[in-house]
Amino acid sequence: MANERSMEEGSLPNPIEDKDGSSADNDQALNISVPFLHKIIAEIFGTYFIIFAGCASVIVNKSTKGGVTFPGICVVWGLAVTVMIYSVGHISGAHFNPAVTISFATCRRFPWKQVPAYIAAQVLGSTLASGTLRLLFGGWREHFPGTIPTGSNVQSMVLEFIISFYLMFVVSGVATDNRAIGELAGIAVGATVLLNVGFAGLISGASMNPARSLGPAIVGNRYESIWVYMVGPIGGTITGAWAYNLIRHSNKPLRELTKSGSFLRSLKMNGSK
Repeated sequence: MANERSMEEGSLPNPIEDKDGSSADNDQALNISVPFLHKIIAEIFGTYFIIFAGCASVIVNKSTKGGVTFPGICVVWGLAVTVMIYSVGHISGAHFNPAVTISFATCRRFPWKQVPAYIAAQVLGSTLASGTLRLLFGGWREHFPGTIPTGSNVQSMVLEFIISFYLMFVVSGVATDNRAIGELAGIAVGATVLLNVGFAGLISGASMNPARSLGPAIVGNRYESIWVYMVGPIGGTITGAWAYNLIRHSNKPLRELTKSGSFLRSLKMNGSK
């Protein structure tokens, strides 16, 4: 049976392995190896570009008095996540989010020993992106792209919990289950981010990601209600990951159930006949 596809392990579709066939993730101790460094650097780059693009759309929209528009901001966030998943998902697993990393670890789909390094890389990428934007645009007080509740803290925390649950439920379905259409994982996750920002962005900021909130907060030294964006996303993603595990009734991949490879591959074969 083919190895289970796991976005969380940095392996779409197979785990990253050394030339001798042993996975770098299975080391007994955390040794700084070249493959592991590749994962960390990929997480830094991926998080940097997502936060840079998404927060830039917020800043430009404010500075141009609505030139980007709110729907435009939603699209930018969704597309940024999508393109970075396809760019580095096969290297690091495309977490870009401490809450996602912690959730995979609680489900034993990611090694706990690598969690601190992944979180550090994600927060670093977000902070560097926020610092770049501050240098480019200035006016951080007027154009602050961080996440601050527009209503009560409890309202935003509950909303963050729900949308983070939604996001992680989708991630678990398309990235950890071989029966799903793996080639469409990036589109599914990006579309979920777009949808979440669309209905929650004007209330809580639709963070879903502690690193997304921490980066601008660190650069701007603004920590209002920052706990909301730690508790809500982490609690929501952990619950979402375990909720999907409850409905996962089989580990048998779709290709063994249908005797066909993947959806896209079968379409290509049918088109060539």
